[in-house]
Order: sequence, then structure tokens, then C-alpha cells
Amino acid sequence: MTSRLQELLGIDEPIVLGPFGGLSSVGLTAAVSERGGLGSYGLYGYGADRIADTIAQLRAATARPFAVNLWLPTGDEVSPTDVDLGPSLTALAPLFEAAGVTTPLVPARFLPDIAEQLEAVLDAAPAVVSVVYGTPDEALTAAARGRGIRIIGTATSVAEAVALEAAGVDAIVASGAEAAGHRVSFLRDPSHSLVGTFALVPQVVDAVRIPVIAAGGIADRRGVAAAFALGAEGVQVGTAFLRTRQSAATDAHRRTITAAADTDTVLTRAMSGQLARGIPNRAMRDIETSGVIAPFPAQNWATGVFRAAAAARGDGDLVSLWAGQASALATREDAGDVFEELRAGLPV
Repeated sequence: MTSRLQELLGIDEPIVLGPFGGLSSVGLTAAVSERGGLGSYGLYGYGADRIADTIAQLRAATARPFAVNLWLPTGDEVSPTDVDLGPSLTALAPLFEAAGVTTPLVPARFLPDIAEQLEAVLDAAPAVVSVVYGTPDEALTAAARGRGIRIIGTATSVAEAVALEAAGVDAIVASGAEAAGHRVSFLRDPSHSLVGTFALVPQVVDAVRIPVIAAGGIADRRGVAAAFALGAEGVQVGTAFLRTRQSAATDAHRRTITAAADTDTVLTRAMSGQLARGIPNRAMRDIETSGVIAPFPAQNWATGVFRAAAAARGDGDLVSLWAGQASALATREDAGDVFEELRAGLPV
């Protein structure tokens, strides 16, 4: 059976790799695309040159369609001139020391300008652009269509899905509260938009006319079958692929996912300033105990300094251990094995 999503995206199987901000790899993205799914690569924090280079690497690795993911501005991000980072940097000092880095100087900006990122993506013209934290504006949708680029939006509520359809996206990821990483709500505070996948997907399917991709808590054939029973036309899977050797996760992160029980993930703002689901470690606990968390993206920049150093030396206590509630089902080490397991749950 061929779904609308497959025809829309030019893929053989309606299986989408979740885009990992900071943990994506060209190898994993290409592996999913080469098997007929839609590989995805997260471009959070990338400047124009790095975006162009990454998309060139992806094209060299696969001739199949792939997606790149961007975070849209929510409008409440702080700049270096908006916030006094002194208290936060003081609170983080023991973590900088533990990672073997000095307290950083505040940069001129925390993130590249979204217009710079969008221009680079549009110039490179990947098959698909996926967005989180908002709806694309009319200029973006028109520019994407002019270049033959499909746009996938991400919703954590029915209202967000309706807004995305009205904005002209081609498909919607309905992201349940079980999912790993950031809760990408944009109409209400994420803590008030924690709808589970089983409740969210059928309501979104009923509310919109475009294809819906289910995300959150899907790690094997059973989750895939359930998503299609709820009316989804595709699935997006993160943690099960993050666990594989092809991802950019550290070995410590992979081991933590493997050992996680159903109740081991929590929602926290400690690591980035935005609500996200992950497994507690020293960094998360120390920051939450301090009670000092800078707003996004200042907190994400500050913790990124020690996280990068810790990742380089394989220290799982000082990185963001993003993981979903179905982590215990993420048992496969090879992306190909994960893909085949998911494919076994597709309707025939």
C-alpha cells in the first residue's frame, strides 16, 4: 500500500528519521534514506556555510530524498544584551571545571540569524525542510514551492496542527509527549501541551486534510502498527535510531538509553532553557538544584560549552541525554536493523 506521504515525499517507505539537534550524522541520515525512508538532519545552530557544506555531504552520501530541520524563532529568545549571564555562569562553574574548560566569554550572538539559515537551505534546495517551534510564513512556503521543496511542520496539539495546515505545510508531525528531546510547542507553554501520542494522533488526523506523521513512543513494529491504526500515514522515530552506532550520540549516551526504564526520563529546562525530555545525570540534577536557569537560547549556549568538552571525552554525566519514554525498546545497534523492524509494522 502506497500512502499519500510516500507520493508526496518521493520515498518508498513512510518511515521518517527524527532530526537530532547536535546528534545528527550524515551516515545515519543517508542510511535511512537509502533504505527508502526519509532521513533527517538537524541544523540547529548551524551558520550558512556549515548548512551548505552539510547538505553537500548528504547529497554525496545519498541520491534519495532527505530532510533538513530548522528551529523557527518563537519571538521570546533572548540576545546577549538582554540577559545578565553572571548568575548562570557562576552556577555552572563546577560543571565547567568538571569538563576541563574555563568559564566562557559571552558571545556576540547565541544563534545564527534564521534568515541566514533559511537562505542557505533554500539555495541548497533539499527535497524536504522540516520545521519546529512555529509555522512557516508565506514567503518561506512560496520560496520552498518555487524550488520544489516540501515542508513538514511539527505539532504538539490539535490547534498547532490546524495552524500549520493553514500556513501551507505539506505534512504534519504529530509529536506526542512521550517523544525524546525538546517539546516544540508554539501556541501554548510546552508544559500545558503534553498530549500523549495515542490521544494526539487521531485528533490531528480528524482535524486536518494533509498527511499526519506520528511521533513519540514508537520504537518497533508494534508502535508503527498502532500509529497507522490511529490514522497516521507515516511514523517518525528518534530514540531507536539515536541508539544505533550510526548516530552522533556518544557511547555513554547509547548505554544510558539501553539501560533506561519506562519511568527514567524526565522533562527539564535545565540543559537548554526550553522544556525537553531526557534521562537525568549530574549536569541536569546540579542545574535544577541550583535553581538558576537562564532563558533560551542563553542556557543552551552556556551548557553547550561543557557539553561539547564532555562529549569529546565520553563523559555521560555532563551531556544532554535526550531519550523518549520507549527507550527500553531501543535495543538495536544498527540503523538498518531498526529500519527493518519498523518496516515490519507497516500495513500491507
